[in-house]
Amino acid sequence: MMPVSDHIQGILNTLPTKPGCYIMKDATGTIIYVGKAINLRNRVRSYFHSNHDHDNKTRKLVRNIADIEWIVVASELEALILEMNLIKKHRPHYNVRLKDDKRYPYIKVHWGDPYPKVTVTRQMVQDGSRYYGPYTSVWAVHQTLDVLRRIFPYLTCDREITGKDPRPCLYYDIKLCAGPCIGAIDQAGYRQLIADLGHFLEGHTQPIVERLQSEMETAAEELRFEQAAARRDQIQAIEKVVERQKVISAEQMDSDVIALARSDSEACVQIFFVRAGKLIGREYFILEGTQDEADSEVMAEFLKQFYSEAALVPPQLLLPNEIEEAQIIQQWLRTRRHGQMVELVVPHSGTPQELVEMATENAVETLKALRAQWEVDTNRQSEALAELQQALQLPSPPNRIECYDISNTQGTASVGSMVVFEQGVPSKKLYRRFNIQTVEGPNDFASMEEVLTRRFRRWVAAQEQTKLGKKVDPSFAVLPDLLIVDGGKGQLGRAVAVLERFDLLGRVPVTGLAKQEEELFLPGQSNSLLLPRQSQGLYLIQRVRDEAHRFAITAHRKRRTKLGLASRLDAIPGIGPTRRKALLTQFGSIEAIEEASVEELATVPGINIDLAEAIKSMLE
Repeated sequence: MMPVSDHIQGILNTLPTKPGCYIMKDATGTIIYVGKAINLRNRVRSYFHSNHDHDNKTRKLVRNIADIEWIVVASELEALILEMNLIKKHRPHYNVRLKDDKRYPYIKVHWGDPYPKVTVTRQMVQDGSRYYGPYTSVWAVHQTLDVLRRIFPYLTCDREITGKDPRPCLYYDIKLCAGPCIGAIDQAGYRQLIADLGHFLEGHTQPIVERLQSEMETAAEELRFEQAAARRDQIQAIEKVVERQKVISAEQMDSDVIALARSDSEACVQIFFVRAGKLIGREYFILEGTQDEADSEVMAEFLKQFYSEAALVPPQLLLPNEIEEAQIIQQWLRTRRHGQMVELVVPHSGTPQELVEMATENAVETLKALRAQWEVDTNRQSEALAELQQALQLPSPPNRIECYDISNTQGTASVGSMVVFEQGVPSKKLYRRFNIQTVEGPNDFASMEEVLTRRFRRWVAAQEQTKLGKKVDPSFAVLPDLLIVDGGKGQLGRAVAVLERFDLLGRVPVTGLAKQEEELFLPGQSNSLLLPRQSQGLYLIQRVRDEAHRFAITAHRKRRTKLGLASRLDAIPGIGPTRRKALLTQFGSIEAIEEASVEELATVPGINIDLAEAIKSMLE
């Protein structure tokens, strides 16, 4: 075995031989890899055998392992599910993972409501609703809903639907609502309309058209010409959309066709959604951390991560190549389809193979186009950093830039913001906000000094924690290559004083940015520096400053709202910190307290009926 620390060797000696997941961490305590195994002992120990058999990625991983945890489970399927959840939660650097860590948007049909609405959401919850997606673009979702609403004019307002309103809203007049509020459509008819919308999203349009055709003919025979015309328009709208959908197969197959394109450390997966033999849509997804991984491994990781989020799993997935975990992934996918069959198929002839080839070609072209865009962006960022290095006479490009801003309203609810840009792009996970604690009144200079003092005090603490092998906050563990304070000479003077206090002046380059002329002030220089108006360096400085300003204002508004809520309660005689906390704990917000009855308020610990009446009276 490779030489390892006593700590790691002790872990390797005590690993169980059962199935489970293993979690590898670096010296800061950050999770850098999650894996699963049928036999934890054999699998984890294999990482520390002679590294000649390992690829570059695995060798780098092993060099950074400082600690290993494991979780034992009952079966390989449980290990698969736990591994997926851990990767989704921690997004370890050495795992293959979907590039965007945001939640993807879905179309949500609120089926549990008497008159279901249709909305866009980024989170699926078990509330009786039906979901369609995920989509890669919110814009694409809204485009889809624009089409759907013209065919199936669903409800969008917040009215309580009784069917007896005297008049409808404008949407009914322009045929974007079916008018359940005035009884133009009854509840059964409206729910049928929403059911049709769902079938349409699933690609099963023929039964809808046949039923609408029958309803149109019946209405015409009964001389209900307005209803017949409405059904005719609906049929024509559906057919107009369907005729743009490419017919793939005469066999009414429901399949997802999945293909892969690779380039360096990233991969593009293209999915074609085939429903009832028609190509109804497609999406692409980018994965990162794929270097040195086989195509089959990348595809397996994509299947696990995508279908753990997908609203629908079809009965057949067409793949470009075999994957090692096919059996266990199929078993898991069947649980996602409530026990129904799911097949992973690698076609070698006919239409299915042509579909996979077409998806592969699309994946290659998509990745090529994206890489061209990334290279343009990267070149601009590199140019901006090089310009700042030269203009500010820095020893190296400022790959980590930190910017600070203060926001308050006449000195109240003061908040300082810290934003971090790495390689010219925002690193939002490193942003931090500071509630000002030691400054009274509107004193931005003193507030900036407090913020920077707390920031570098945490840097000192991080150095000590690192020596002890403890986990540290990455926001504070690294010094910036450039520190920007939003303001002119006054703010720069406070920043310089803090850096001197921590013996960092000269080690941390610092500048003050004045808003009016976008001037940069530097320590020890009486004249300001003006970057060329069209330079990439100036654009980057402006983006950093604007982001710090936005983040500070957002934090300030949140704090001001909380203080405003607390102050309204504090103004009520008999309400102190304990009773205020009890009220907010039980009701959650000032709005909920306002809406509560006297009897409900009196159920809160410490609130009697007289005090409840006083609260109600004061808040009203």
